[in-house]
Amino acid sequence: MKKALVLDNVRFAHGGSEMHFDLAVEAGEWLAVIGPSGAGKSTLLDLVAGFAAPSAGTIAIDGRAMAGVAPAERPLSIVFQDNNLFPHLDVFHNVALGIAPDLRVAAADRRRVEAALDAVGLAGFGKRRPAEMSGGERQRVALARVFLRDRPLLLLDEPFAALGPALRREMLVILTELRAGRAEPPAIVMVTHHPEDAVGHADRTAFLDAGEIAAIGPTRRLLAGDDDPRVARYLGTIAPGERP
Repeated sequence: MKKALVLDNVRFAHGGSEMHFDLAVEAGEWLAVIGPSGAGKSTLLDLVAGFAAPSAGTIAIDGRAMAGVAPAERPLSIVFQDNNLFPHLDVFHNVALGIAPDLRVAAADRRRVEAALDAVGLAGFGKRRPAEMSGGERQRVALARVFLRDRPLLLLDEPFAALGPALRREMLVILTELRAGRAEPPAIVMVTHHPEDAVGHADRTAFLDAGEIAAIGPTRRLLAGDDDPRVARYLGTIAPGERP
């Protein structure tokens, strides 16, 4: 099966310690990434996106080696917690940046932007500025933009962390619906501090600990915490120092 993302023996020195990642994500798969603070979750995304360079190993996206490929040239999209919207642009043009970086929007592209806004429940919001919108609405704008770009890999770096539980669930449903509307949905790698966000959405979940993928497997099984005591301690199903 085609791989959307492969990290092969990737190493990265950080703060006097070395991180080591081996990972393969199938095309169209949704992978959640959990783990304690400092485990390397955001570093993993930085390496894939090209914001950090590995000291060893190879990274391939959609079958293409990424060595020497600049972040802007990589076949992926990213949604951050701060949504990365431009405050001086209205919603329409923030979304249009996904397909028209120079903001020269042809008639056909205009229809695509409007359809993307409609898909995330923001029809009629095109002339608003980000400052005039709620946090959840701004994240909808960010999702509309990345799905308009139609890249094979989508990285989510805790984009819904600042939202309340109900709004986080709503955003995950929107994301699921956007993927379902694609003939070839993108693979997703989603970093989250809320393991419950993975349930019902992520096909697999990876647990990072001390700079490496300590456990990975089907989401419900891994989050049960029965197979690895480190996962159980992180989830709080067994106390620190307690034997499983």
